[in-house]
Amino acid sequence: NCPLNVDQILGTMAQDLALERVKSLVKQYPDFPKQGVLFHDVFPVFRDAQAVETIVNRVIARVTSEKEPPTVVVGLDARGFLFGPIIALHLNAAFVPIRKKGKLPGSCVSVESTKEYGHDVLELQEGSLRRGERVLIVDDLMATGGTMASAVHLVKEAGGDITHCFCIIELPDLKGRDKLQVPFFSLLQLPCDC
Repeated sequence: NCPLNVDQILGTMAQDLALERVKSLVKQYPDFPKQGVLFHDVFPVFRDAQAVETIVNRVIARVTSEKEPPTVVVGLDARGFLFGPIIALHLNAAFVPIRKKGKLPGSCVSVESTKEYGHDVLELQEGSLRRGERVLIVDDLMATGGTMASAVHLVKEAGGDITHCFCIIELPDLKGRDKLQVPFFSLLQLPCDC
């Protein structure tokens, strides 16, 4: 018979409420950017400092529980740029962007990415990662997994060792995480409704 630890129970309840707060701030827009797509907008989350703090604290707790936390945070164009640098700062890690083609200066490595509503070419600046650096890749949403899988490819090609991939929102019905051969986690798992 284990005694109940009231502080642990209250802490867990507070964390659950904080996560519900984040979820309540995500707005949904049907048929955007095209017919049949339900768009999950995380921008409203960034109007709430406590919600952003919840996201950052959850990610930090997860990745620092590992023996060797990431030394680089890679943010995906464009919403990964919103919280990636904040996470990097808390980890005392570098921040490196992966952007759509033509947005980064200098020599880049590139890969085509297939999304649920189109194609993109993603790029990473040559020399932005050193061989063996431990990398956390962040984005706002995991749907079909095409963008994240392309980012994983770019980071591996550059010599990075991926510790985790993270998205605020995951649409598990679309099985995007199945395209990844690296650890993945998300804070919110939402039905696809598409």
